Amino acid sequence: MNTTDERYFRFALVRDMLETPEIIARFNPDQAIDVAEEIAGTGRLLLTGEGSSRIFPAKNAVAQAQRQGWSLELHTEAGRQSKEYDLSDWAVFALSNSGRTAEVIELYQSLREQGHSHLFSLTAFPDSKLGSLARRAFVLSCGPEGAVAATKSVIEQALFHRAMLEHVAKRPVLGSRLPTLSDQFREALTTPISAELVDKLANARTIYWAGRNDGVAEELTLKTNEITRKRSDFLEGTYAVHGIEEVMDPSDVVIWMDPYAGSMTKFEDVLVKGVKLTVIAVSSQPTPFPTIRIPDGGDLSGFVQMAAGWNLLVEIGIALGINLDKPERARKVGNEFVG
Repeated sequence: MNTTDERYFRFALVRDMLETPEIIARFNPDQAIDVAEEIAGTGRLLLTGEGSSRIFPAKNAVAQAQRQGWSLELHTEAGRQSKEYDLSDWAVFALSNSGRTAEVIELYQSLREQGHSHLFSLTAFPDSKLGSLARRAFVLSCGPEGAVAATKSVIEQALFHRAMLEHVAKRPVLGSRLPTLSDQFREALTTPISAELVDKLANARTIYWAGRNDGVAEELTLKTNEITRKRSDFLEGTYAVHGIEEVMDPSDVVIWMDPYAGSMTKFEDVLVKGVKLTVIAVSSQPTPFPTIRIPDGGDLSGFVQMAAGWNLLVEIGIALGINLDKPERARKVGNEFVG
């Protein structure tokens, strides 16, 4: 992504993305200490939301908690399915950029009617409908976004969950790591991408994203639709070599986030040699594939990978001459509450 070329900077989407490193640097990791103590007391937390307000923020937090072995019982589900669950002994935290998302508002209305008290929210605006239903409502510091596709808000939401869960686990270390993460995010966001790879992606029939179930590849799959208007699919883990190759085409591209070392030969045999498509890796390590090299963020690598994915998507959109800010059908609020 070129930070000075007018072809890029004229889009609000790019400006939102380029604000994100500073949002990371100034993030306050201690704003939810009291709520963390209450959540620790319940021992159970459901993270809910819709679309981009759940995929990366919640799933990345769940993956981190599992890797660290934190004792909190943690789960994520979208609003309508959450409404089917017995949440009487759970704390619930809902994210909604707009604060007007119908599914989570209906969930909170239902829980309030049941006398549920451990309800929390995070929105981009004060005095939101969702916030009015929560016992404690937080507001993002990043400000409104200029494009339809959510970007900087997603990163701040994910930081919020990460910081809060560190306090639940009594291991608050995020604050000291934010300056480095900010620099790594900026580097991944602005790393030059070869014209050959951009051309391959711009001409792909389908862009597949492969990777862990930690919200990164799945969120970038959604952003591919919104930003590039291309078909995309999320292939969790090693799903890419477990049957879907039957319908893949040589014009397709698989972007593999942080490849598993033990699976690279299989991907090469099945996809590159078998299907004859292109596999592009995003990794801090060298791979046998064309590779977008990014800094090693350790257990914060998901954030750095997200920046690299945004970088790729902007380059595709620029190459295709797309208005990055305004998709034809997608809306800023996916399903707005009316009531």
